[in-house]
Amino acid sequence: MLAEVTIGLCSISDRASSGVYQDQGIPALAEWLGRVLLNPIRRVERLIPDEQPLIERTLEDLVDREGCCLVLTTGGTGPARRDVTPEATLAVADRVLPGFGEAMRAVSLRYVPTAILSRQVGVTRGSCLILNLPGQPKAIQETLDGVFAAVPYCIDLIGGPWLETREEFVKAFRPKSARRPPPPGGRGEG
Repeated sequence: MLAEVTIGLCSISDRASSGVYQDQGIPALAEWLGRVLLNPIRRVERLIPDEQPLIERTLEDLVDREGCCLVLTTGGTGPARRDVTPEATLAVADRVLPGFGEAMRAVSLRYVPTAILSRQVGVTRGSCLILNLPGQPKAIQETLDGVFAAVPYCIDLIGGPWLETREEFVKAFRPKSARRPPPPGGRGEG
């Protein structure tokens, strides 16, 4: 039986957090994860405005108090003055993983030329991976489809729980030396 994992979903938007329109980021993240992950998921959701100190406190809370192994943010990664998600994420990071930002932009460039304006980052804090994703549901799905294969092994390496994916959607990549033998009577990689 796969262990339950705690995942933080944080939508960062001045207008959605003030009720001007309904947030679409968290539902898009939740739907994608529910389809792709085999683990039971305890979701911790936050909808907050583009305020750097609040974003920093929220990320710290999701990792340090809630125990998330993965935090996915959506919104606030562009060049506008109020877009401060990357700055807040970097401020709480232990390590930056530049490959995630590079890969997320490369995926998005297949669809829109404005992907070069994105400042998305991937970082670790303790045994948690934090990824900044775009704000639109379609872009969230495209980006996760493009980079998530590396997420489970990254979480393994930083001391997080074992994540198992539905291979028909995303096949998690782990080197042969990192694959677990199947548990008695259960699923696993061997």
